[in-house]
Amino acid sequence: MDDMENLKRLAEKTREERRAQTIAILTPSDKDRLIEGFHPDYNTESFRNLRVGPNTGDKTVHELADLLEGDSMLDERSLVLKPDFTVDVLVVGGGGAGCVAALMAHQEGANVLLTTKLRLGDSNTVMAQGGIQVAIGGDDSPINHFVDTMKGGHHKNDPGLLKMMVENGPAIADWLLSLGVMFDRDESGNLRVRKGGGSSKPRLLTCSDYTGLEIIRVLKDEVLNRRIKVQEFAPVVELLSDERGGCSGAVLKDLDNQRYLIVSAKTVILATGGIGRLHIQGFPTSNHYGATADALPLAYRMGGNLIYIDTFQYHPTGVIFPEQLAGALITEGLRSDGAHLVNKLGKRFVNELDTRDVVSSAIIRECKEGRGIMTSAGREGVWIDIPMVDLVNGPGTIEKRFPAMLKQFERYQIDIRHEPVLTYPTLHYQNGGVQIDVNAESTVKNLFVAGEASGGLHGTNRLMGNSLLDIMVFGQRAGKATAARSRSMTQGKMTLNHLKRFRSELKKVGITPKAISPMVLPHYVRRETVHPASV
Repeated sequence: MDDMENLKRLAEKTREERRAQTIAILTPSDKDRLIEGFHPDYNTESFRNLRVGPNTGDKTVHELADLLEGDSMLDERSLVLKPDFTVDVLVVGGGGAGCVAALMAHQEGANVLLTTKLRLGDSNTVMAQGGIQVAIGGDDSPINHFVDTMKGGHHKNDPGLLKMMVENGPAIADWLLSLGVMFDRDESGNLRVRKGGGSSKPRLLTCSDYTGLEIIRVLKDEVLNRRIKVQEFAPVVELLSDERGGCSGAVLKDLDNQRYLIVSAKTVILATGGIGRLHIQGFPTSNHYGATADALPLAYRMGGNLIYIDTFQYHPTGVIFPEQLAGALITEGLRSDGAHLVNKLGKRFVNELDTRDVVSSAIIRECKEGRGIMTSAGREGVWIDIPMVDLVNGPGTIEKRFPAMLKQFERYQIDIRHEPVLTYPTLHYQNGGVQIDVNAESTVKNLFVAGEASGGLHGTNRLMGNSLLDIMVFGQRAGKATAARSRSMTQGKMTLNHLKRFRSELKKVGITPKAISPMVLPHYVRRETVHPASV
């Protein structure tokens, strides 16, 4: 720890020198080499090919492969499929995408049930700090937003999904304002926009450094005020299929009494969020407790196609000290406002506003090549020199723009206005997921997916601020589409035929499942058994 304090003082001494320093811009080929050399997605030993299901032959990480090739907890021979609920639209997930989908379906006249494994609002959305990208600036446009996002996603983005997202951005901002979301404003009362990594224009709308929390505050109130039926602590453990293979409902598990609940639904929207609590490759995570990739095995057993399941986002700046905060985010907004990334030599080593995969790879490189700082708990990282924000923008900026971050570290006697903080990439986002169309429908009839559980929109790397816009746009589209579908159809038969078929396929190829899926809740014995810098 004494050495860490000496290295901290070295970083503090180089501030004025770094303030005048210009970081060399990496060429596209330089970025590719950096990512291929150090990004966890290129650690081939951590991946394997799937042997069963619609994505047979595709590679993914072992942790996800175990779930996709896993078995359901249900015994289809003894479960009686008598409905406890009969609805038009079942929304699975109580985060941003789920709340928006439920609101839209209800607004369109559908009978809606929202079920969530934890409490309404418990989600990754609550933890989104950096803001929501919307092209509202006078010199900006949805076209600019489209181009930036396509570049950030390595041109792997589904252009139809991306076009839908960026074009609906301004309307989403208006809708959130009408509901009462309190976005930051400048001295003249106009919406204030900030620039994020990988973006050519400032287009981040923020609520200090707790944007997601503010949005969920408003959405949760709307769901409750409209008296939409909510079932808390009741995750979906299996979907139901009709006689034609479409989705016809779901089986929930009431975590309070361990009883199964049967939902007969004309349409189902999966909005279960991401994958972080699988702790892929031993990484800590910024994700909330319920983020165990539930939608993926559920949709996969039904025959739903997945896309880009070999790519995950590691947010460049996760906390590694103090140990109690390991994995928590240090918002990208700080780097946008001038914070530097600094190695143990007191040197900057990357453009802090490059895309997340580039910045994460650069931090991992510094640690692997001996320029990182080790904590007493054996974690290794680099400095994020947050006091640069006040140095660049004037005293009081950190306190005004990042109050939640300031208080978070004050609990551990760290004043980010005056001292740097140790950081290392944290598992943050599931780039891929269930393949959807522009109405958020999967390749399984009547099964829709919204938010982080879906794939294709962000390509193989997401730009900051696009996740909040994603859940708003496709939550709305899923809600409207399911309400319209339910008006024009009759309820299908409820069966577990797809589960029988999948179990038969597992047996045919000789797979003995290693896991019950979905996982529902993570296994907390400690999962971070390998130090990420050594992977």
